[in-house]
Amino acid sequence: MLQLNIKNETSRLRAVVLGSAVHNGPTPSLDEAYDPKSLEHIKAGTYPVEKDMVAEMDAFNAVFQKYDVKVYRPEMIENYNQIFARDIGFVIDDTFVKSNILPDRERELDAIQYIIDQIDPLKVVRPPEEVHIEGGDVMLWNDHVFIGTYKGSDYKDYITARTNMYGVNFIKELFPNKIVKEFDLVKSKIEARDNALHLDCCFQPVGKDKGIIYKRGFREEADYMYLVNLFGKENLFHIERNEMYNMFSNVFSIDENVVVSEKNFTRLNNWLRANGFIVEEIPYAEIAKQEGLLRCSTLPLIRD
Repeated sequence: MLQLNIKNETSRLRAVVLGSAVHNGPTPSLDEAYDPKSLEHIKAGTYPVEKDMVAEMDAFNAVFQKYDVKVYRPEMIENYNQIFARDIGFVIDDTFVKSNILPDRERELDAIQYIIDQIDPLKVVRPPEEVHIEGGDVMLWNDHVFIGTYKGSDYKDYITARTNMYGVNFIKELFPNKIVKEFDLVKSKIEARDNALHLDCCFQPVGKDKGIIYKRGFREEADYMYLVNLFGKENLFHIERNEMYNMFSNVFSIDENVVVSEKNFTRLNNWLRANGFIVEEIPYAEIAKQEGLLRCSTLPLIRD
């Protein structure tokens, strides 16, 4: 039996699902792109190829092995993108919530069913159909649950809007003892530099009291100020528009003082080291072309 336990983003990691880039399938056509960044690379002929992405995920896996983390991988589906495990489910405390994802991604959930089967069935939840919520929008901070959403009346027109207010309210009801705070995110179907696909594209806590933040990812200044007041401005690393585009806020914590980051994130990695973090640098720039990075590729199951 898997005893799930996730209370925040940074405690010592013990078990995680890491996505897979094996048999990732051909480069999608333009109308198959789920996000503006993939679209950009499909048009430019720079969309990542399987062998490069497999090598990047192998480097990530090697870091997990170094820290003695139990790693689960999804079962392989031919010609199918299974990199972004974060989208398909998430753990809050000891409960596994299955995401209602875009319909053509449903098979990604089937590929981790063998893991879900090891969890107490009473601790596995599937929200009702009208609830849209993806793991990239759900962030735990001890007694807080931060959730990215999009409150625009044109929600349904945006394939980049992944979590709705039904999703926020569902979590509020499921976890009445948590402070559930939603953040209205900026969305764009056409310009990746102005699209916060998920909350972890414009914010993520690191360590005990620090965070990485992109102010312009929030539609409401009050939402941004909520985090500034909670963490303290001096504890937040503010990223620029191009750094947001390159996914600087999508690093991944193995422990309160250990962060896995992309090797090209020089400004961020220097700040992390200056603040006492061990930074495990790996190449992940090819996977980043699909508007997802390190946090997006993981689904943590157990932290201390």
